[in-house]
Amino acid sequence: MTKAQKAPLVVGVSGVKNSGKTTLMVKLVQAFSSRGMKVATIKHDAHHFEADTPGTDSYRHKAAGAFASVIFDGDKMLLVKDGTYDVGDMLPFFEGADIVLLEGAKHTRYPKIEILRKGNSEKPVNDPGQLIALMTDTGIKLEGVPSIDINDVEQAVALILKLRP
Repeated sequence: MTKAQKAPLVVGVSGVKNSGKTTLMVKLVQAFSSRGMKVATIKHDAHHFEADTPGTDSYRHKAAGAFASVIFDGDKMLLVKDGTYDVGDMLPFFEGADIVLLEGAKHTRYPKIEILRKGNSEKPVNDPGQLIALMTDTGIKLEGVPSIDINDVEQAVALILKLRP
């Protein structure tokens, strides 16, 4: 990223498994995209995902010992590369993005919204100092952290937009 380009706003969506992170991510992507913003997403997977489909040529390249492999066509690319990474390592891929939304990655330094749902997650797992809001249907409150109705995406968007310089 050159000095003339501004860094994208990076905001996380956090919560325990099945709390609604992906649902909120999709709604946020739609909301920011509809405002003409270029949105990128990063999904953290704590379960060591399979990045390719067994039997494909690119899968076979990696299985044979390639430390990195790219598959691409004229419209997109998929990079699979062995290593230890954090969010900062991926941000250069998103040159030109206005906002990068992180799904998961609760242990990152970026500001985040945590989702708390009745019967699923009734205790925050993030450091309150990193939270810009709780989205919840539990009535749980944290001092100094706004609580938003779990379905109020527009209020979440407004809080996120306030983070822009």
